[in-house]
Amino acid sequence: MRSKLDIYGTKLDSRMLIGSALYPSPKVMQDSIVASGAQVVTLSLSRQNPTQVGGQSGGENFWEIIKSLGLHLLPNTAGCHSVKEAVTMAKMSREIFGTDWIKLELVGDDFNLQPDPIDLVKATEILLSDGFKVLPYCTDDLVIARHLVELGCKVIMPWGSPIGTGKGLLNPYALRAIRERFPEVTMIVDSGIGLPSHAMQAMEMGVDAILLNTAVAHAQHPDIMAQAFKGSIEAGRLAYEAGAMVERESASASTPTLDSPFWHQA
Repeated sequence: MRSKLDIYGTKLDSRMLIGSALYPSPKVMQDSIVASGAQVVTLSLSRQNPTQVGGQSGGENFWEIIKSLGLHLLPNTAGCHSVKEAVTMAKMSREIFGTDWIKLELVGDDFNLQPDPIDLVKATEILLSDGFKVLPYCTDDLVIARHLVELGCKVIMPWGSPIGTGKGLLNPYALRAIRERFPEVTMIVDSGIGLPSHAMQAMEMGVDAILLNTAVAHAQHPDIMAQAFKGSIEAGRLAYEAGAMVERESASASTPTLDSPFWHQA
């Protein structure tokens, strides 16, 4: 039986999480999310407040579309630069969106939007103690991952490369190290994925899921790209569960010459 994605005890069939920002229109966003088959959608209170007044162009219209999809909501703290700011936004998101899931983002430097490892750990501890199910967005640093796991995180979200770059997995070794060190933790690669092949590479190494936004939203045909990522993520996971052959340094014939079932004596 195929395994399911586990997010703090919630079991999901899809291993693709999708963002709701940057699309050229609400209709394209809706079509792309549906095409992806994702069961979790991320959204930001700072950009997509459902209580905002504004008719068709405001947060209310966006919120109605999201609700109509019937997906699990994963609010994030995008744009926060301090522990206090991130904790405050998390609490507001819980009240407005009605979920204790939070994707914790805490910018450490605006140059490459790298997560602040020190403040991320601090904010994680505060939110976990307040009953949140924290999904921390971090770099691919094994020690930071260890601190987050020791605090009680059941999910960690290391980057593949800086957010929005589309560069793929810049340090596969670091991601493998985290996977091997914490096999019991749900590991979701978040940010930097640009192509379906990047996502498949991560899934083949045992990553549990992929979170995407820019790679889909900025594609020339977002809905088609969402389908492409859906297929690559499913294929990568299937390959991991199947167990790949051992890589060899020398050639090995796939068809034996002795005792061949097709050989017969004249």
